[in-house]
Amino acid sequence: MDIKKEKNESFRQHLARIVEIGASEDWMSRGYDFLITGIILINLTVSILCTFDELDAVYGRLFDAVEAVTVACFAADYVLRLIAAEYIYRKTPTWKSVAAYALSFTGIIDLLSFLPYYLPIFFPAGAVAFRMFRVVRIFRLFRITAYYDSLNAIAEVIVSKKQQLLSSVFIIVVLMLGSSLCMYSVEHDAQPEVFANAFSGIWWSVSTLLTVGYGDIYPITTLGRALSTVITFLGVLMVAIPTGIISAGFVEQYNRIQANATIAKERDIHFIKFRLEANDTWVGQSVAELRLPHDVILTAIHRGHEVIVPHGNLVLAKDDTLVLGAEPLRDDVPIDLKEVMLLEKSPWNGQYIRDLDISRQTVIIMVKRGNRVLIPKGSTRLKAGDVLLLHTKANITGSSTMAI
Repeated sequence: MDIKKEKNESFRQHLARIVEIGASEDWMSRGYDFLITGIILINLTVSILCTFDELDAVYGRLFDAVEAVTVACFAADYVLRLIAAEYIYRKTPTWKSVAAYALSFTGIIDLLSFLPYYLPIFFPAGAVAFRMFRVVRIFRLFRITAYYDSLNAIAEVIVSKKQQLLSSVFIIVVLMLGSSLCMYSVEHDAQPEVFANAFSGIWWSVSTLLTVGYGDIYPITTLGRALSTVITFLGVLMVAIPTGIISAGFVEQYNRIQANATIAKERDIHFIKFRLEANDTWVGQSVAELRLPHDVILTAIHRGHEVIVPHGNLVLAKDDTLVLGAEPLRDDVPIDLKEVMLLEKSPWNGQYIRDLDISRQTVIIMVKRGNRVLIPKGSTRLKAGDVLLLHTKANITGSSTMAI
């Protein structure tokens, strides 16, 4: 029974590595990423093409078949993520991990990308309403931003500046309501059919504040035109506020990256790297059972195409490549990792590891705090004086050294 349970856990761990965004050297995970992205693009392309009557008349059955297959793939992807949720979110008990995915933004989008397609089978009366929800699947394209740090930076800037952006939107809404009521009061008597009510003024204010007007509604009185000129200038200024906020956010993020490179104190640290053979005594032992010297620490395990941060109950296997770190000696041949000491003014000082602004290809292997060595977790808060060991996953595969 234990063997069956162990195989099930191993399968779900492997499944989690595949369905999650993988490192560049994990070809199965990267292949799955590109497959899902391709399916999303195919589905959206078919959804657009079928709106052309001449194409739908000729290729309608093909479009329906492609949509059925792609939507089935979305459903299968959702089920696989539910199965692997325990090893993606790592919350106990398991149902909390499943709930964390199902209630997350990506989980809801994944669900709505296929559920409206099947609901008319059970509720035929709501077929038209369910079809409207199918457009939600376009939001699955947001997964592409997670593959590239440059695209992900846009989301990070928007999140970090959300209070300022909400404030600017609030100002625009107040200005829009005020200008619409003023224009209604000025123009209603002159053209009651055009500015029939406050809503007509709102439409005019939106088209004027956010664009240059559509020409369907415009003032004809002298006072109305003067007021319109002032409102147009205010609209240009108000729209420029969110643009300036986002631009400032990108500048601040760039400065943070530069500060991370200059404020921290760096020096090289030395390591040895070796592969376990079948007859080695460490094969089959857990990390907690290893009897390492006092000044030596197991920092990373390279297993196949995966880099594993070691923990106590991890069992070593044949062909694992172990990386051991020790006090640097001048006559050692170093593996080029980076040891970073945090100073008081470092941007990382006081932050949780999960909140650090670093590339997905960069991994914190360990944290040295005084005489203690900490296994890094997302909830670990960094402090001034901490010594971080960093390396980049992409530089480990097929390489005798590791470098950032």
